[in-house]
Amino acid sequence: MKNNLILQAFRIRPFFLLIASEFFSQFSMNLFNFILLIVVFAIAKSNFAVSGVVIAFTLPAILFGIWAGVLVDRWNKKNVLFMSNILRGLLLLPLVFLQGNLLVIYSITFGVSLITQFFIPAETPIIPVLVGRKLLLSANAIFGMTMYASIFLAYALSGPILYLFGKTNVFIFTSLLFFIAAFFASAIRYKTKIISTTDTPVVLGFTDEIKTVVRLLSKTKTLYHALFALTLSQVLIYVMATIGPGYAERVLMIEVENFPILFITPAVIGIALGALIIGSFLHKFDKSSLTKAGLTLLGISILLMPFGDKFEARQIVQFINMYLPHVLKINAIHVMVTLAFVIGFATAFIFVPANTTLQEESTDESRGKIYGVLNTMIGLLAFAPVLLVGVIADSIGVRSVIVGIGGIVLLIAFIRIFITDKK
Repeated sequence: MKNNLILQAFRIRPFFLLIASEFFSQFSMNLFNFILLIVVFAIAKSNFAVSGVVIAFTLPAILFGIWAGVLVDRWNKKNVLFMSNILRGLLLLPLVFLQGNLLVIYSITFGVSLITQFFIPAETPIIPVLVGRKLLLSANAIFGMTMYASIFLAYALSGPILYLFGKTNVFIFTSLLFFIAAFFASAIRYKTKIISTTDTPVVLGFTDEIKTVVRLLSKTKTLYHALFALTLSQVLIYVMATIGPGYAERVLMIEVENFPILFITPAVIGIALGALIIGSFLHKFDKSSLTKAGLTLLGISILLMPFGDKFEARQIVQFINMYLPHVLKINAIHVMVTLAFVIGFATAFIFVPANTTLQEESTDESRGKIYGVLNTMIGLLAFAPVLLVGVIADSIGVRSVIVGIGGIVLLIAFIRIFITDKK
């Protein structure tokens, strides 16, 4: 237990403070998003008005993601974490008085998202500065567990918190969480590189810096493979969340309100277990192989999701159900919960090693730009699918869309295994 790499990473005080800051920051950010969707729908009674919040949150990543990454690489990342949390906390306070104005809500959402574009290229790229190379995979496993756990808790608690504080005080509470995140960020201490006074650092222009990082990505196969895997996994999360209600209603035949808890809970547990296994036992395995295993498992799991009812109808399952108590009888929902767990488990096998690869193969001077590129790619590649997937699902059916998504992921895994990585 003493030699467990997860525990060793936790014992590093600056990294522990980063994780504490990350938890409160992610929790408050996602709580803000979920509550805002509820508040806007209550004001406008319109799905179109709710989509305005999504667009206001997505656009800054597309417009400013790379630009923010360039600037963050020039700044002290700890200070960026501190200031971004402070500014987001302050920006939420006007909603205490102006929450009924949709234009104000959209503007503040855009502003909060814009500041987040600076937060993202600072949070993950600072990890290699705080922990040694030996603990980098374990540190990213902890980071992944923290991030997804905070998202889950924010979703699960958004309703109760809104009920407890009301539509006015909830924004004060959310601001306070950002300020707590800023406090932990301010306490982080680490050694910075000392630049010799005899050396004059070369400061490149914005365009030159972008060209430099693009050349780095294009020439380093492990880098662009990791970047693509992370982009794909994040886009899939957005797409699956978009068609989730239709899948619940038309395939599982359950109430839409029950889908998040039945799907997100096992998925987060799967992510946590997968990250724990990787961080504790698989640090000597090839990271590219772990990512490809995650992509393959993810594709198979998504591909099987629409067929839970057919599995339930098989004679062997019906025979087993005859001897099981009613509450334990196997049905399509049990299959979906199991697959959600496996999807989460597979996501950990993509997120943790791919993040570690990005950090190992980049320098402190380029890491922020690379994560800025990642953020922009996610925004660009998710925008059209999220808008179109609902229309396509209405046209050809949710079941067919999910099968198509699973097939595409499997095809990508096949190409990675047998073509691009073939020696």
